[in-house]
Amino acid sequence: MEKSYKELHVLRGVNFEVAPGSIFALLGSNGAGKTTIVRILSTLLRPDAGTATVNGIDVTKDPLRVRESISLTGQFAAVDEILSGRENLVMVAKLRHLKNPGQVADDLLARFSLTDAGSRKVSTYSGGMRRRLDIAMSLIGQPKVIFLDEPTTGLDPEARIEVWQVIKELADQGTTVLLTTQYLDEAEQLADRIAILHQGRIIANGTLAELKQLLPPAKVEYVEKQPALEDIFLALVGR
Repeated sequence: MEKSYKELHVLRGVNFEVAPGSIFALLGSNGAGKTTIVRILSTLLRPDAGTATVNGIDVTKDPLRVRESISLTGQFAAVDEILSGRENLVMVAKLRHLKNPGQVADDLLARFSLTDAGSRKVSTYSGGMRRRLDIAMSLIGQPKVIFLDEPTTGLDPEARIEVWQVIKELADQGTTVLLTTQYLDEAEQLADRIAILHQGRIIANGTLAELKQLLPPAKVEYVEKQPALEDIFLALVGR
């Protein structure tokens, strides 16, 4: 894929494949082109050159069928704060023309540990709860592929771990996940394969073990391991 905005070459020839039922992390700094790739694959943007298929469907030739098989969660939770969590889910289920939208909502509230908060307005939710609700809304209609564009940006450590668990469960249940992130530990924790995007090109693509082989072997030294700040924080708050 290639994409430019006048003189700005955002994507300079990007090529990768994602195995069904796996988590693929697209890792890169701000401005590397991660969101542009997601927008092309989710039919929101046309590439200038190249082809892209999602679930075996060409994104430019048959965008409607692509949209029927995917879901997209952006960098900011797309939830209605005036409605309750349950009302948000019911609304999306009705827009998807599903039978028994109330039951669909209740099942997702239970799956994402939001049942007790289901009747509350979303404006009272924490950041982690909003993101879990946002992902729950994305799963209505059982999409085969879900795009998560920097899903943990701005979340505290506990909320990040909650979202990580949700993402792992999605893949365990057969959903294909394409995840963009600028957090190295996030890609390391979640991804089956990791692609590193830099200046509009993928400069590395492989499993974590394969990427580690790109550097010289580590020297064996005795080092007294100190706990990381994240370990201390989670221990103190009981996680």
